[in-house]
Amino acid sequence: MNCRMWLILPLAGALLLLSHSASPAPACCPAPPSGKPVVNADQTVILLWDPATKTEHFIRQASFKSEADDFGFLVPSPSQPELSESGNGAFPFLQKLTEPEIRKVPRPRGGVGCGCAGSAPMAAGKADVAEVRVLEEKMVAGFAAAVLEADSPNALVKWLKNHGYAFSSEVEAWAKPYVEAKWKITALKVAKSKDEKEEKGVAAGALRMTFKSDRPLFPYREPDSKSAAEELGARHRLLRIYFLADARYQGELRIDTPWTSKVAWADKLSAEDRTKALELLKLPESTGPAEWWLTEFEDPWPYFVAPGDVYFSRAADQSTVTRPPIIEYVSTGRSTDLMVCALAGVLVVPPLFRRVRRGRKG
Repeated sequence: MNCRMWLILPLAGALLLLSHSASPAPACCPAPPSGKPVVNADQTVILLWDPATKTEHFIRQASFKSEADDFGFLVPSPSQPELSESGNGAFPFLQKLTEPEIRKVPRPRGGVGCGCAGSAPMAAGKADVAEVRVLEEKMVAGFAAAVLEADSPNALVKWLKNHGYAFSSEVEAWAKPYVEAKWKITALKVAKSKDEKEEKGVAAGALRMTFKSDRPLFPYREPDSKSAAEELGARHRLLRIYFLADARYQGELRIDTPWTSKVAWADKLSAEDRTKALELLKLPESTGPAEWWLTEFEDPWPYFVAPGDVYFSRAADQSTVTRPPIIEYVSTGRSTDLMVCALAGVLVVPPLFRRVRRGRKG
């Protein structure tokens, strides 16, 4: 019988590994066709911050839940973004870097342990409403994208209505602080593939948005999506942010409403890992700081109206963070020696005993 046993301790470490390997999926405002609910599902984001040039590279892999065959969503940024397709390979690469250590230790003595979105591009040229200016239109990473500059939330909502996006009062309320702050709104449309039309879930490709900002940020605010999430059976989701910068960073929502995330991993990256990550992200070697820290945030992102966006700053605590190790118990050399001795006793002692008895009789 094969007596090798596996023991995974602590249980939290095992659960963490399971959540860490979840399929990847930035915050945004979903804008589906009327009567078709859509919500953000699991999201994984790579956020690369260059403090010297005040430049943020925002790379997303997102998933959504919706009954619509095509739908749009809106992403705000403090300045006009450059839109590019990014490599998908960077996500599993960073995940591998932050995996828990598998530690082999001798098995304890005394028993056996048990471990407990229309897909076609929008017409080029002009916006239907004078108060909304289309700064750029392009197809990128499977999206039909339009970068907008609006003079009022109402003008933005009218533009969305005329271009097949949602135009609800919730979307207008969501857009109001961004429009007032003169932020740009990137409108994106995504369509389900033939294989996805019968499913509620849909995944989009990796899209990179590069823009100037005074501070690195994650656009965390959404319209009220609680009822839509309940209708679609979306109860839980995970937001994972791989934050690459010159040091370990921390995120803050508001002083009176702390961000619900935790730091799962934080450490310096080697020069080789930096070079590999840039290659996978399709970015030049000169991108970002010369030396990188990776801080990984995990947030059980609740379906509620957040009071603001998440902003990042250099953390006072620059210590490293790793996941709890996974413990694998293995047989020791000592137990092997005991087995050899027992086997020798079975094979050698009886013949020796019989020889001694014959000697006594003679």
